[in-house]
Amino acid sequence: MEKLFELQKKEKRVVAGVMSGTSLNGVDVALLELEGSGVGTRINMLGFMEYPFPPGLDLVILKNSVKETSNVEDISQLNFLLPNIYKDAIFALCNEINFPPEKIDLIGSHGQTIHHLPEKTDWFGYKISSTLQIGDPSVLAKLTGVVTVGNFRSGDVALGGQGAPLVPYFDYIIFHSDSKNRALLNIGGISNITVLNKEGTEDDVFAFDTGPGNMMIDTLTKKFFNKNYDEDGKIAQSGKFNEDLFNALVTKDNFIEKSPPKSTGREYYGENFLIDLYDEFSDVPKEDWLNTITEFTAYGIYRNYEKFIKDTTPIDELIISGGGAKNKFLYKCIAERFGDSVEVKIIDQIGVSADAKEAICFAVLANETINGVPTNIPKTTGATRKTILGKICLP
Repeated sequence: MEKLFELQKKEKRVVAGVMSGTSLNGVDVALLELEGSGVGTRINMLGFMEYPFPPGLDLVILKNSVKETSNVEDISQLNFLLPNIYKDAIFALCNEINFPPEKIDLIGSHGQTIHHLPEKTDWFGYKISSTLQIGDPSVLAKLTGVVTVGNFRSGDVALGGQGAPLVPYFDYIIFHSDSKNRALLNIGGISNITVLNKEGTEDDVFAFDTGPGNMMIDTLTKKFFNKNYDEDGKIAQSGKFNEDLFNALVTKDNFIEKSPPKSTGREYYGENFLIDLYDEFSDVPKEDWLNTITEFTAYGIYRNYEKFIKDTTPIDELIISGGGAKNKFLYKCIAERFGDSVEVKIIDQIGVSADAKEAICFAVLANETINGVPTNIPKTTGATRKTILGKICLP
């Protein structure tokens, strides 16, 4: 407990943020010097690394994210394996930037989501919703000797929230503008958007998942071309738009039109979403499939803006982050849909790495947990009240 009390007294902390997401390609780890709290938070980036998963681990995680193929033995092993990988990622970054790991004060770890069930169902007389992130933060704390905060989503879900998205608090304290209506679009496996009205406060932040991000694009790229992702969107750009397939996707999808608060994941936009369309559109060239799925992803983002945001907060600037920011064809599709009235940017253009943003976010959220600051936004998640997020684990 002494370490925790000493940590709380520090005005400046060195914090590692660890994120492994729905793309299943590895661990993003950022090392930051953080000072202050809320809108007064000052960030000094010390380093960032993308640390790859061991070959084949993505398939094991994917298998255990689907109820038909998961098993409890694998999940138990993964829950302890992932903190070992997170530890190696943190130490590898420290070695790369010549930073002594023993000087790290705090770790914020998102963990690996393997199931997300935000809608309440009747279980044994109780209305239950749930979310499961593996990669136990208590294991990571013991392995590194550093106080670790994890399981950020559970507290919000316990209070009736979706447990997602959690990035909006970070978006507000770092990116809010008094002169522009801004939207922050993060494209990971799933796309989520944060709306920052120039006249609004933290309590007015509006954010939600819009639908697919890289998830279905990556699924098709792997299935049809045996590649993990469509680099720069080159394959999609080489194909042609198929209107019949696009219309079938729009008809099949019942998440995009759903009103916020809302969140989703692989349970909805995984392989099962596409499987019954493969036979129906078996004559569509593979490149056309990828072109159309990419256009559908952009459509989902813009349709949510058009339906739920535009009338109350017409945005001046759309700032894109996440792995999808690298997909030049997807970027082009998004920019074309938003048109000339909205300035579309990659987050790197305003001084924050598109790759590092989520890792930075979870470092900031962990820091606020130690500061005793609530970081969920009930308007965004649907929780009944604000709450401090995360489980504090001692080394």
